[in-house]
Amino acid sequence: MRVTLFIYLALGVLALAAPLVGLYPVFMMKLLCFAMFACAFNLLLGFTKMLSFGHAAYFGSAGYVTSWLVANQSWGTVEAIGAGVLAATMLGLLIGAIAIRRQGIYFTMITLALGQLVYFVCLQAPFTGGENGLQGVPRGSLLGLISLSSDTVMYYFVLAVFVLVYLFIWRVVHSPFGQVLKAIRENEPRAISLGYKVGRYKLVAFVLSAAVSGLAGTLNALNLGFATLSDVSQSASGEVILMTLLGGTGTFLGPVLGAGLVISLQQYLSERVGSWVSVIIGAIFVVCVMSFRRGFVGEIQAFTSRREARRLARPAT
Repeated sequence: MRVTLFIYLALGVLALAAPLVGLYPVFMMKLLCFAMFACAFNLLLGFTKMLSFGHAAYFGSAGYVTSWLVANQSWGTVEAIGAGVLAATMLGLLIGAIAIRRQGIYFTMITLALGQLVYFVCLQAPFTGGENGLQGVPRGSLLGLISLSSDTVMYYFVLAVFVLVYLFIWRVVHSPFGQVLKAIRENEPRAISLGYKVGRYKLVAFVLSAAVSGLAGTLNALNLGFATLSDVSQSASGEVILMTLLGGTGTFLGPVLGAGLVISLQQYLSERVGSWVSVIIGAIFVVCVMSFRRGFVGEIQAFTSRREARRLARPAT
């Protein structure tokens, strides 16, 4: 417990001091947005055991909606973010209602197919800009009081949202609703036999995950100042899966660590090795799967649990 508290304090101090110690705020905001995206995906995979291959649909579509409203309709930042999250939520409700009717690989393939459908809609829709995307998206201000044009101010806004989202997911997982999700993950037939409406729980988890993914997408678009097809592409869905598995599914810090690792490698290696960065990340993923099947944080937690069990099993002297 003390070690966990120390880790959280250290990460909190680092996050607060990041702009002051020379860390590029735009990079840190991108990292926080994808960490939020990975936490949302982990709510679905790690705690409900539903593998979605089309989660970028919510991340990218929300970014498109917010960017279009801010850039072309002169909406306020907060209102546009809310509209983007609402769009991702409604899309998640529609896709989730279809996908949860199947399990396993069939569920995964449905999310993949519908995610690709969203991609092609974004490619052809007139308001998305097609292959060029939406450029020059202004950040605006918070309720007309605080301008977000400064990278530092925008960073602390994104950081505050990330902390709130992280606490929200923690609360959901530790609520009675979250305990049912864990029961579904461990043994769905038994959860059904106990009288739980499994379909409803899975749909709510799916919609919550889509909504948080959409929130991450809106903030990422405002941070970068543009929304493109890469945000809604299959590669983005693959990246969030990679982040979650590297860090450790079913853990809280795992997706954050995984997102930090992937985004950092993309940022600093792309300048040196170009497109080979994807090969390097793929190799790291293979090594992780072969050696750390629970992910980095999952393996650390498993090691700590084994050591504590051995300590308790020792006879008293």
